[in-house]
Amino acid sequence: MDDQGIVTLTMDMPGQAVNTMTQAFRDAYREAVERIEQERQNIVGVVLTSNKPTFFGGGDLKGLLAAEDAAALFARAEATKATMRRLEKLGKPVVAAINGAALGGGFELGLACHARFAINDGSVQLGLPETGLGLIPGAGGIVRLVRMLGLEAAMSLVLDGVVFSPERALELKLLNGVARDKDELLAQARRWILDNPEASQPWDRNGFRIPGSTPNAAAPLAWLRTAPMLLMKKHRSRYPALEAAMSAAIEGAAVDFDTACRIESRYLANVAIGGVAKNVIRTFFFQMNDIKARKSRPEGVPDASFERIGVLGAGLMGRGIAQVAAQRGISVVLKDVSREQAEKAKSQIESGLQKQVEKGRLSADRMSAALALIKPTENPSDLTGSELIIEAVFEDRDLKRSVTQEAEPYLARGGIFASNTSTLPITGLAQASANPASYIGLHFFSPVDRMPLVEIIKGAMTSAETLARAYDFVRQINKTPIVVNDSRGFFTSRVFGTFTREAGAMLAEGVDPAAIENAAIWAGMPVGPLAVMDETSLTLAWTVRRQTVADLQAEGKPAPAHPHWAVVDRMVNALKRPGRAGGGGFYEYPAGGKKRIWPGLRDHFPPSSTQIPLEDAYFGDGERRFQAIVSSCFAR
Repeated sequence: MDDQGIVTLTMDMPGQAVNTMTQAFRDAYREAVERIEQERQNIVGVVLTSNKPTFFGGGDLKGLLAAEDAAALFARAEATKATMRRLEKLGKPVVAAINGAALGGGFELGLACHARFAINDGSVQLGLPETGLGLIPGAGGIVRLVRMLGLEAAMSLVLDGVVFSPERALELKLLNGVARDKDELLAQARRWILDNPEASQPWDRNGFRIPGSTPNAAAPLAWLRTAPMLLMKKHRSRYPALEAAMSAAIEGAAVDFDTACRIESRYLANVAIGGVAKNVIRTFFFQMNDIKARKSRPEGVPDASFERIGVLGAGLMGRGIAQVAAQRGISVVLKDVSREQAEKAKSQIESGLQKQVEKGRLSADRMSAALALIKPTENPSDLTGSELIIEAVFEDRDLKRSVTQEAEPYLARGGIFASNTSTLPITGLAQASANPASYIGLHFFSPVDRMPLVEIIKGAMTSAETLARAYDFVRQINKTPIVVNDSRGFFTSRVFGTFTREAGAMLAEGVDPAAIENAAIWAGMPVGPLAVMDETSLTLAWTVRRQTVADLQAEGKPAPAHPHWAVVDRMVNALKRPGRAGGGGFYEYPAGGKKRIWPGLRDHFPPSSTQIPLEDAYFGDGERRFQAIVSSCFAR
């Protein structure tokens, strides 16, 4: 407490790089609030700030990952909110001096204060991103945000997990001001306390009404009627956190503040112990942090950066790789069998970038700079000096051997060679290399400019240095690297193959193609498996299959049989429908119209008279429960 009677509560949890909502924090926070209550008569106001570079990092995700008891989690959330509420209702002004990032629980701590000021720095991020981890804000964030902004505006921030800058927060009136540095920040907080001695939260005052509400509805009726359905249409009830967040908001808007907080706690406890949240937390927090920490990168190898690369093959994948590399400032030699084809690929890259410019996603200058870095050619000698060469030709072992041996001599000293193969084992492909230790797999995904993942495949002879340099390249082009061992199909293609093979088998067994596509969509996939096979090319799938059969025969092993392959064989070879790029496959693509399932598909693969019940395929308890919640809210 200073000589003006202003208490500064500083969060600085020992042994942690950031403050998080651990039990140790909750205990310390409760004890501090109890002391403030005891000394209330001598206190003019309270400033909440941090001694870490960040303000507060959010929930204790390790603790949430281990949580199995919903009742215990509910009680814990309620206890935390009770402490926040005691400070909020102290009868003295409480101000958050946000000196760094305040996300999730950290931002909720700020919302529980009567005013908020933040350092206006590019590194400072604010918001409630919990839905991105399969959770919902559970420390009053939904309840307070709804009462500050209104139901409709608050939901757009919560459901999308929006993270924003201090300037944007100021525009949203979620901050009272911004400061240049911590000294100015604390000065602003203290000044606000002295200027607002009778501060209280709006929702604790008589006559308060949620912004945008009417006596009969908590939000515009048009939004109340459509928002839940639009949410279901987008996520198909396969992402429980989104339904929970909207339900907590809508139900909470119909009751008093403290009841709304209990509703929020119940929804948090429900989603946090579920498998979806735990899987998302593991993948998108802990495993992504491992990637950012470079745990899969061999230690002791100096960091590498690339200025010049070569790409062999100017098809869909090759031009995609060339584009993303050029957009990151890397010079690219794009080689194909003819200059005409290479030039055409560059022209296609330009068309794609121009669309981004027209939509305001890319500046014309940046487009021009990227295109200037791409050199189309048919001459292998133009690859001279490339620090990395990536072959992205068809899945044919002989072709890959040929282009490898043609291009490899032009690598720069110490350069590495990579294959963009999606299935063929890297150890086998590396036999074509004069230096197998410098050969590796870099499996990109289509469309390359939009898909963040790249598989790095380590062959039996791949050196640690090559693996480290490949990892550095993937990070340089702003992609997410996952390192996998060498195996036919690696990791993602085996997962993807299971999805598509099951669809082919279902089609062969007489399941209606529309039922296959819709079942997959309602299961949560962005598009159906037949559409995916069209996009990725049935011809490519059949080429991979033939190469796999040949490889296994050479090894004296039988190729695994599956009814899916008879479907692909018939589509490609008998019906001449190789996929979208070839004019059509399972779907037809009318010029200027929407794609639709090819009418002839049911003639060649007749649906059985007995079909899987659509209700079993599409709907489960989750959708019925959500629909009941929304109906009950309308009934109020």
